[in-house]
Amino acid sequence: MISSANSTPAHEIVYRRIRDQILFGDLAPGQAVTIQGLVAEFKVSMTPIREAIRRLTAEGALEFLGNRRVTVPVMTEARFAELSYARLNIEPKLAEMAAKSIQKPDIDLLRSIDDDLNIAINNGDAKTYMFENHRFHFALYGHAHSNILMPITHSLWLQFGPLYRIISGKYGTGNLVDQHDEAINALRNSDHKAVAEAIRKDIEQGFGIVRQNFDWH
Repeated sequence: MISSANSTPAHEIVYRRIRDQILFGDLAPGQAVTIQGLVAEFKVSMTPIREAIRRLTAEGALEFLGNRRVTVPVMTEARFAELSYARLNIEPKLAEMAAKSIQKPDIDLLRSIDDDLNIAINNGDAKTYMFENHRFHFALYGHAHSNILMPITHSLWLQFGPLYRIISGKYGTGNLVDQHDEAINALRNSDHKAVAEAIRKDIEQGFGIVRQNFDWH
């Protein structure tokens, strides 16, 4: 139950909880939920549920089915191709922008986050891996101070999260690789272009895993 004593509006709390369910794969592609079911789950009125759904629909994370039902969009090959194109063009730019203002304590934080991520990989913990991977990227991108590219990137990750959870959950975390060490080293060397390239390769590796393992049929 969402406490009315919380200073954060109920619709914002509901939005964040549903967003995280989508982002970290608790809701699968094609999975439908009802507004009434969400009302019962979060023990709130329909108003904050509807507001949260409106925002998530605008971000491409949910689709209306009618009859007060919404669903996580099914990932098609064409949708995946567009999503890949957008991320591969936007996120390296964010990383390059961030590299120009990030400070040593911030880089140390990224190192700590990546250490936690590696523990999750070694433990086969797909959900924690997804959480820490998201945390790493957005801790970096936040230093770009972009009011345009960041909201787009949030939307892209929301649309991709459910699919990646399927892949990592089905095939385990043992084949998950990244370029985080390369990005961190480039940040320490103030090599902005190398940071961007490491993030581009990191994203491409993740998409490569999907291409190899996902049955589009």
